[in-house]
Amino acid sequence: MTAPPGRRERKKAATRQKIADTALRLFLERGYEAVGIRDVAAEADVAVTTLFSHFASKEALVFERDDDFEQRLTRAVTGRAPDEPLIPALRREIEALVRHCTADGAAPVWRMIDESPALREYEESMRLRHAESLAAAIAADPELSPTTTASRTIARFVIDAYSLAREAADPDAALDEIFGMIEAAWAVTRPSGEPDGRAAL
Repeated sequence: MTAPPGRRERKKAATRQKIADTALRLFLERGYEAVGIRDVAAEADVAVTTLFSHFASKEALVFERDDDFEQRLTRAVTGRAPDEPLIPALRREIEALVRHCTADGAAPVWRMIDESPALREYEESMRLRHAESLAAAIAADPELSPTTTASRTIARFVIDAYSLAREAADPDAALDEIFGMIEAAWAVTRPSGEPDGRAAL
């Protein structure tokens, strides 16, 4: 059982969230390019050095859930229930991420991202990093034992499923179609009759 975060960790998390919320509000009010790091720090009432201790760049302020999303994807592999197949576990997590990113109020944020070359480039590098982390988790699972190429291919497909579904008029229908293809691709990598669940401990 994981111990609850201490006072210091809670304070640090609250400061990080305050900075991210302030940055997003300023970006949406004034435009991403018109707001600087010093503007965000001043509005959030923190030092610039404090801001950079939480976020490595201006772009990272927009994608403040980046690390959390990456961890959730890898946990979908490493933390799935005994005997649960890989692809349904990944689909469940992607569905949750798509719901989060298509919730009410998300559209202005995505418009801002689409209109900024810097943010589009950051998002692309983020997706590639998430895909590599997911591929490593898949490759490391002894119950799966896929090749490196298979791990990376399925991981890329899954990350692309998130992006494609988020942009679709009907995200659920898009996920049905995409994950049908991912299931078929994954089946090709499995020796005939070999399960891909996790052995019970």
